[in-house]
Amino acid sequence: MSEPFAAVEIISAKRDKGELTDPQIDWIVDAYTRGIVADEQMSALLMAILLNGMNMREISRWTNAMINSGERMNWSALTRKTADKHSTGGVGDKITLPLAPLVAACGGAVPQLSGRGLGHTGGTLDKMESIPGWRASLSSSEMLKVLQDCGAVICAAGTELAPADKKLYALRDVTGTVPAIPLIASSIMSKKIAEGTSALILDVKTGNGAFMSDPAQAHELAKTMVELGMRAGVNTRALITAMDVPLGFTAGNALEVRESIEVLAGGGPPDIVELTLVMAREMLDAAGISPLMDPAEALKNGAAMDVWRQMVRAQGGDPEAKLPVAKEKHIVTADSSGEIIEMNALKVGISAWRLGAGRSRQGESVQAGAGIEIHAKPGGHIEAGMPLFTLHTDESPRFERALEALSGAVRISSTGEKVQLLPLIIEKITG
Repeated sequence: MSEPFAAVEIISAKRDKGELTDPQIDWIVDAYTRGIVADEQMSALLMAILLNGMNMREISRWTNAMINSGERMNWSALTRKTADKHSTGGVGDKITLPLAPLVAACGGAVPQLSGRGLGHTGGTLDKMESIPGWRASLSSSEMLKVLQDCGAVICAAGTELAPADKKLYALRDVTGTVPAIPLIASSIMSKKIAEGTSALILDVKTGNGAFMSDPAQAHELAKTMVELGMRAGVNTRALITAMDVPLGFTAGNALEVRESIEVLAGGGPPDIVELTLVMAREMLDAAGISPLMDPAEALKNGAAMDVWRQMVRAQGGDPEAKLPVAKEKHIVTADSSGEIIEMNALKVGISAWRLGAGRSRQGESVQAGAGIEIHAKPGGHIEAGMPLFTLHTDESPRFERALEALSGAVRISSTGEKVQLLPLIIEKITG
């Protein structure tokens, strides 16, 4: 059967700053997924999109074509309304872990299909897999059962969810086309829309430790994703949040699970608690759920912790088991006394990655116990010789490169200089 288009016509149209038609977009995404369009042809088109952009109609159609490459989840069997969140990732960003059971404890259903980390940003599944016995891969029926029984599920997206995105993402990664906003937005939203949730809250990070370090770009990405969600009938909102300093006091898999459990126990770092509560209230409101209780109450009275334990058990994990601990540790002390003025999130993230908490290519394994504990943060006072970081790894030769990454990560001043940090919640974008 002859194909209705030639790939070179579509590449040329975008190269010359033209608009692609709906049938052209539908065909090229489908033909690439089927293997009719070669990698080098799609690479050329992706680069043309990166350089010349797409308008909202094109991005929306591209997103839809990726959704149509696979199956859509259906949660109509649930008695509760569904709400989900997505974060563009950062350092110490463990919000999903306490958030999913918290929203469930307040009356929502949270089908949280998550991913693994790549580079300096951690992945939710890597964190959860540090819990002994817990498994990420569930069938659709298992997922539905966990959601019905617990109100929340955190698991891997199935291979049938937007398969075009998986293929395109791998190609973008090796062709220098990852930063294109139309491609980022369609990649995230194709999976989230296919996931079948009725409401979605996006956490778009900005600052030195974020994928979108420039606030103007973060705003553009957030606005594009909200528009895509609303066009697809998903009530979508975005919060632009700070990633100039690591979130909480840990970066690394089991370390972040431990800190998340502290939040569920009614404690935990103030920034993690604040962002978790803001996101929970947004999710409940966007989904039109009348909460059984305020999220702050659900953290205090143990209701969210009960859901967490039930959810972990439902996926084969032991919520009472001891979390893995790395074999080696190294303490980094402050070299002067004074106020901590800056702590570069990117440098902390790269250091944790070099300790074994992250991976440099897809498919690599990670160390459950590796990572960094942070003992003091900007705004706090520290004395020379006091612990600043504790580095954890199973392989002591990793310390050298991890310490290199931390060079210049912290600035301490005794001159009364004011700390200048981004506000935790910078902006809210609604449809």
